Amino acid sequence: MKLGFSKNRGRKMKKVNNIIIIVAILGVTYIGFLHVNIQQAIQKEALVHADYLIVLGAKVNGIVPSLALQYRINMAAEYLTRNKSTIAIVSGGQGNGEEISEAEAMKRGLLKYGIDESRIILEDRSTSTYENIKYSKQLIPEGVLKGFLVTNDFHVYRAEKIAASQGLKLPGIAADTPKVVLVKSYIREYLAITKFYGTELLRRIKIIDG
Repeated sequence: MKLGFSKNRGRKMKKVNNIIIIVAILGVTYIGFLHVNIQQAIQKEALVHADYLIVLGAKVNGIVPSLALQYRINMAAEYLTRNKSTIAIVSGGQGNGEEISEAEAMKRGLLKYGIDESRIILEDRSTSTYENIKYSKQLIPEGVLKGFLVTNDFHVYRAEKIAASQGLKLPGIAADTPKVVLVKSYIREYLAITKFYGTELLRRIKIIDG
């Protein structure tokens, strides 16, 4: 009896181990798929002039932009300095620990670079990337066609996909991601992209069923 029990237990353990291995392989493959898509979306420099930029918000510490947000401000300022007719929609509301909105922090940062205030439009209601795009879309001046998103490189792929889901074809201009938050940012982004995929799948199912 003990011998038979041991054999059955051994078979069960082998099945469990095989399942764990398969799940691990699928997980690594999926993360690789996400990482490739993120890297392919990265564009360090837009080669054509834009009518407008949508600069996506990130955390503000009191009134000081986080390093990730500062990198976005720097990239937007660089583009706006080289392209004098481009306007910027700075997008981000005020969250916990923030004394001013993310949009206001970005505006102040751009003004320090010498960008004229008349070229900056504030969108200060949004609390997510989806809302960044949704509310910024309402502020795009009539008649303008060519736009870009400005965000950190890990975030470009999802931001582009969210924009596309709202009818906007907006390539991303990638600012660097601070090295101190690099791993954390990518892990969170893998989860956020997965959530986006799931949300979009449910939305499409509802459209088909409806």
